[in-house]
Amino acid sequence: MTGWFSFLHGEATAGDVLALERVREVLGGAGLPHDVAWSPGFRPGALSLERADPASYSHLVFVCGPAHGWQIEQLHRRFADCVRIAVGVSVVDPASAAVRGFHRVLARDAAGAAAPDLAARAPVQEAVPVVGVILTHGQHEYGGRRLHEAVAAAVTEWLAGADCARMELETRLDARDWRLASTPGQLESVLRRLDVVVTDRLHGLVLALRSGVPVVAVDPVAGGAKVSAQGRVWGWPAVVPGEHVSPAALDRWLHWCLSAEGRDTAAAVAGSALRDPADALPGALHHER
Repeated sequence: MTGWFSFLHGEATAGDVLALERVREVLGGAGLPHDVAWSPGFRPGALSLERADPASYSHLVFVCGPAHGWQIEQLHRRFADCVRIAVGVSVVDPASAAVRGFHRVLARDAAGAAAPDLAARAPVQEAVPVVGVILTHGQHEYGGRRLHEAVAAAVTEWLAGADCARMELETRLDARDWRLASTPGQLESVLRRLDVVVTDRLHGLVLALRSGVPVVAVDPVAGGAKVSAQGRVWGWPAVVPGEHVSPAALDRWLHWCLSAEGRDTAAAVAGSALRDPADALPGALHHER
């Protein structure tokens, strides 16, 4: 079983992998044993094309993507003694060596004909938490107390291994950049749809709690600064000092945020009455006349 997810310089898309899962489901149901070759860049340690011995296989199945390019032509040469079948592929040029090298092509689109993409009927995947990620690499006003780079590296490395859907967000507004919110309401509309926010920013913490969303906050300033201060103001426990950020601490608080207790606590603090410095502003203005 091969595809663009098998090539060292190819890529693995969600659609490609779902298409693979559909084909594996069909082959498994038919009692046909098979192996999958993965790019070592995507799945290190798994079976790769380089380690797959062509003499061990009777058939080669290529799944999804365009049936085009030198990588596929090379595949035909290496597995020349195998019966080669392409399934769920796009045929860009029927006369190309990449296409003609297959003994049979079960295309999703070719010469005006089309069939449903294999991903459409792939096994339904288990839902995972949706995590918004709001990090900063700035705040140079803290000078030698800055732990921002180390905190960001620790958090992103941990997130890469966490089984969750990650969504990078930015609190900065920009009406010219479609990737950014142009109003606070646009950003908060996204936040309300998340399961958890992970952040090292004050407003990442505040806007998540304001929306009733649990948040794992890391204070990126040695000794604690505004993130820790806001955690105390809100009575929010899931604040990790930057000096002590670790996968274990992040795992613990993520698990708590996803629990009923974490969700209930976030909902409670969202509706709590907090002392607001703005309430003292009219008196201050009157006093300074």
